[in-house]
Amino acid sequence: MDPIDTLINARWIIPIEPVGRVLEFHSVAIQAGRILAVGPTSELSGRFAAREIVDRTDHVLLPGFVNAHTHAAMTLLRGAAESASFERWLRTQVWPLEHRWIDAEYVRDGTELAIADMLTSGTTCFGDMHLYPEVVAQTVSAAQMRACVGLPVIEESTSWAESAGECLEKGLKLHDDYRDDPLVTTCLSPYASWALGDETLIRVRRAADELELPMSMHVNESADEVVAEGERTIARLDRLGLLSPLLAAVHMIHLDDVDLDACANAGISVVHCPQSNLKLGNGVSPVARFKARDMNIAVGTNGAASNNDLSMLDELRTAALLARGIPSAHVTIEAHEWLRFATLNGARALGLGEVIGSLTPGKWADLCCIDLKRAHTQPVYDPAAQIVFAASRDQVSDVWVAGRALLSSSRLTRLDLEDVLERAQRWRERISKA
Repeated sequence: MDPIDTLINARWIIPIEPVGRVLEFHSVAIQAGRILAVGPTSELSGRFAAREIVDRTDHVLLPGFVNAHTHAAMTLLRGAAESASFERWLRTQVWPLEHRWIDAEYVRDGTELAIADMLTSGTTCFGDMHLYPEVVAQTVSAAQMRACVGLPVIEESTSWAESAGECLEKGLKLHDDYRDDPLVTTCLSPYASWALGDETLIRVRRAADELELPMSMHVNESADEVVAEGERTIARLDRLGLLSPLLAAVHMIHLDDVDLDACANAGISVVHCPQSNLKLGNGVSPVARFKARDMNIAVGTNGAASNNDLSMLDELRTAALLARGIPSAHVTIEAHEWLRFATLNGARALGLGEVIGSLTPGKWADLCCIDLKRAHTQPVYDPAAQIVFAASRDQVSDVWVAGRALLSSSRLTRLDLEDVLERAQRWRERISKA
């Protein structure tokens, strides 16, 4: 028998590739942080001598969720800005709070709280967009989670950088610092088309092309962003060369067929954030129209100040119900497809599709396990449907990143949750008293 690190035995496995497959009484063998084999439990138990055997007899095992867009440190503003208007929420509530409070300590503490939120709901990788990305990277690395850390590009002066040029300079240095890191990758994160000039966007595009770096940007989140100075946003991005397979366009709510065709022809990814879009009153992204054009659809939560949690399970249910409630005559999206959107497609949007997102031998062992033996998820006819339409975050029992158990029997193994929560409480007291 071949020695390995871990053998996980599960009642069901959803490997994501190929889509729609459910494997019963199967196991995943893990060695040196990567998936070595997926096969029937009876076969792998006789083939491998595992240092650790994890039996999950009533559970479904699948790739960890990939939260393709968030602002992790915004957990410290969860519930602090509750305006019904997007413009008021952003400009008179969130931005002044961030201008007053964001520093390295704020970002560290908020990111740790976000990591705890995400791990306990099955997320193993997230795409972030926030100031002080070096602190985000350090925090992720210490927690041994996986993240694609956004390198923010903003024209205005902030506490982190004085200009867009300094943003790029500092961001690209961070990219170099983490070039070979197994857990932390980077992407360019120009904030939004309306907030950046042509020259800056061209510099971002040139850096992305030269380094083959993904780009993540808010696009057409509100109706006010569709046209600027007589030019449609999508047409402008196309003119400047930003529409490409490297771009993950976040939100993408307000679009016409010309916009959609341009995006599809360019091969961009779309990151769907339904709960935030609904809460801020911005509308519903036309996901069926993306699928009809074979676009890569990923799922994100956005930040906790507008969501208000970072649970991909909650996000999936909202997304799936919206798609059913706003039907398309020609397009349906099944539960298995939603799981692919929240795993492999998210990985592809972040430039990580070759290494995570499906239970494929050779990929990193980033996994989550969900206990379906609950009154509200029994009986089980299709575990994918139970995950999308019935399961809740408290059913996530285990999470592994690169083969390391970061959540075991529903308990965080590396983060001191009590300390994380105490620091969050201190921030609430500071912010609310100011």
